[in-house]
Amino acid sequence: MNMPVKPVIAGNWKMHKTIEEARELAATIVSGYSRLGRASIILFPPFTAIREVRNTVSGSGIRVGAQNVFWEDRGAFTGEISPPQLKEAGCEFVIIGHSERRQFFHETDETVRKKTLAALRHDLIPVVCIGETLEERDRNLTLERIKAQLETGVFSLEEKDFRRVVIAYEPIWAIGTGRNANPEQAEEVHAFIRDLIASRYGKNAADCAIILYGGSVKPDNAFSLAREKDVDGFLVGGASLDAGSFLAIAGEALRAGEE
Repeated sequence: MNMPVKPVIAGNWKMHKTIEEARELAATIVSGYSRLGRASIILFPPFTAIREVRNTVSGSGIRVGAQNVFWEDRGAFTGEISPPQLKEAGCEFVIIGHSERRQFFHETDETVRKKTLAALRHDLIPVVCIGETLEERDRNLTLERIKAQLETGVFSLEEKDFRRVVIAYEPIWAIGTGRNANPEQAEEVHAFIRDLIASRYGKNAADCAIILYGGSVKPDNAFSLAREKDVDGFLVGGASLDAGSFLAIAGEALRAGEE
């Protein structure tokens, strides 16, 4: 299981795209990917399209993940999907604890921990999402909430396992709202996360950690966000449904890294 190279640009397609639409989008992204050089691209299509997208991007260097996973390998869990099933479909990554899963399906920091452990057991790289609500930010509880999510969700892992985890900071108030954290706000939280990692696992683990920003990322704000020292890439939602916008975001992240 090879960790991606920074910058990482991940596209979360959420509940969008039929199989054919997903194939077409993936094919268009593949055609533009060769111009991007060293950026790591990961696509997260809906479950139904994972195999088709995996086949479409095969050989391109683009990698594929799933948007959710259950913590058991098999059993009477109607509607869930297991790590072995995702591996068989061609996944290398899985998003865990996205705010929409927490909001609509009542996921908790504890279920995030269990799903993370399950993913790691099967050599899936977890992209673990954390973030605060608008109320928590307005009450100056952002850093407190971030610390609690990390401590319950991933800081129980041994260092060798933690090094196989990607962290995605997504302020909940910025997801799908058109609002986004400004670069200074994003950097404050990302730097705080990296400092917590250093305290728990050491400076080398912190330096190597991949911390993505998510929340209304678009081509026109990607450069300013990616310039921040501790922003290692993006988990992109709506803008990942358009190949031009998604590739432009990746290009801006690369340009920022060249400065």
